[in-house]
Amino acid sequence: MPQPSTGSLDFDGARSIRTLPLVLDKRMQTSVASPSLLVRMTGIGKRFGPVQVLDGVDLEIYGGEVLILAGENGAGKSTLIKILGGVHTEFTGRIEMFGREVRPSSPLAANALGVAVIYQELSLVPSMTVADNIFLGRSLTRAGWVDDRAQRRQAQRLLDQLGIQLDVTQRVGGLSIAQQQLTEIAKALAQQTKVLVMDEPTSALSAPEVEKLFGLIRDLKQRGCGLVYITHKMEEIQRVADRITVLRDGRQVGTAPAAELPPARLIQWMVGRELGDQFPRHAAQTGADRLELDRFSVLTGRQAGRWVVEDITLRVRAGEIVGIGGLQGSGASELLLGLFGAHGRRVAGQARLNGRPLRIRSPRVAIDQGVALLTNDRKATGLILPLSVLANVTLADLPRLAPGGWRRPQRERVAVEGLSRQLSLRAASLEMEVGWLSGGNQQKVALAKWLQTGPQLLLLDEPTRGIDVGAKREVYQLMNTLTAQGIAILLITSELPELLALSDRIVVLHRGRFTAAFSRQEATAERVLAAAMGKSTGSTEATT
Repeated sequence: MPQPSTGSLDFDGARSIRTLPLVLDKRMQTSVASPSLLVRMTGIGKRFGPVQVLDGVDLEIYGGEVLILAGENGAGKSTLIKILGGVHTEFTGRIEMFGREVRPSSPLAANALGVAVIYQELSLVPSMTVADNIFLGRSLTRAGWVDDRAQRRQAQRLLDQLGIQLDVTQRVGGLSIAQQQLTEIAKALAQQTKVLVMDEPTSALSAPEVEKLFGLIRDLKQRGCGLVYITHKMEEIQRVADRITVLRDGRQVGTAPAAELPPARLIQWMVGRELGDQFPRHAAQTGADRLELDRFSVLTGRQAGRWVVEDITLRVRAGEIVGIGGLQGSGASELLLGLFGAHGRRVAGQARLNGRPLRIRSPRVAIDQGVALLTNDRKATGLILPLSVLANVTLADLPRLAPGGWRRPQRERVAVEGLSRQLSLRAASLEMEVGWLSGGNQQKVALAKWLQTGPQLLLLDEPTRGIDVGAKREVYQLMNTLTAQGIAILLITSELPELLALSDRIVVLHRGRFTAAFSRQEATAERVLAAAMGKSTGSTEATT
């Protein structure tokens, strides 16, 4: 391949695709021992109105390595990768690939340069098949018509090579979030990508799927691809990182080899201060039984005729955190949704709250009885992003805040201001749209909405998903405060260290059935994982 010129080009779709074929050139075959510089971003700056979100950021991406882009929510990570990915086209600074200055004018132009970005918000079309999504925007055609057979054949070949088991003819809207994530990864890799950016790629993946993803990453490194990996999970950083670049408040704190940046120092770079213990869990002072389940089962509309949760017997005491372990498809989320009335009356067995039967009819009835559910997808089911902070926080408690149907604006404001202080919410004003907040602050708004209802039983499904280490610690401290007030918590988290550290007891589900229960002292990562895979390794009673 001839050496590229050093002139500046503004790539714009079709022309760039013709002049820059999506193939791996010889420079992409470099070994990990002698990496080649693929991308250099220098002095990158970006404003949104009067707000400077990036200021003089430098970034270098080498072939055959994984660069971790770290920082708290709001640090500027997403904005930086959207500039590289052609989403934000107005910025200051310079981007070079192979010594040539480039300025991607669209995601298509970035793809033509060999840059693919997998965002947290997946870019799939639910009504199309897996194969159609993989070839979205670059369909295989014959005589002017889309060649469906060729697309299915090549999509299946790609999935087989990646070790991903999916039906290429199935519509994406019918897949689980984890399967959609794997489809997005296959879509990016089908483009002969030179630089692959992954933003929280494991947030919806089970442990075996995470291992499969890490295997793909190793293969891509051997091929000479440069990978930029964004995650808030410290164990993932330790496993995959070659170098780490840290942003804070839109500025670059520093870049260092992963071996020279231990977790304590990395956290200090990210938050600007030392955090102390990562998981602050106080000794539980438990009271009487808050929740009692006896042979409780849940049937969902998606699994007609089959109980997705079956015969669960469980006790949760006031002031106690009971963690629920399990792999993807264990039924843990369905258990919480069933208790919250999200599946209506499609439940069986006995459920009691504070010694009285829990009436399971609808979420509204559950809220009135003192049950609250923080779902695992704040953007889809937790918040209304175009509404203000104030509107979101008061949404679930309007019957009490607005008796007789008449709004009391001052009463609402006082309530929300108190919760904002309690949760250290960082927002320009309570009238600010929630969609403009960072992920951590959005999660605080979602939590504030449910605390406003005054729950006695709080169901938390992935409460720290997609938020930074500082915000995580604030959520942990809030959980301690709530249990000290006598609130009972049922906790689901896919982060095993978090589950082990925060739970007073752990119950484990496998395919909707109880497999084991562990006290805080008995629980280990190995025992919980074994039980999650169907092996009974602990107590056979979830009530202990």
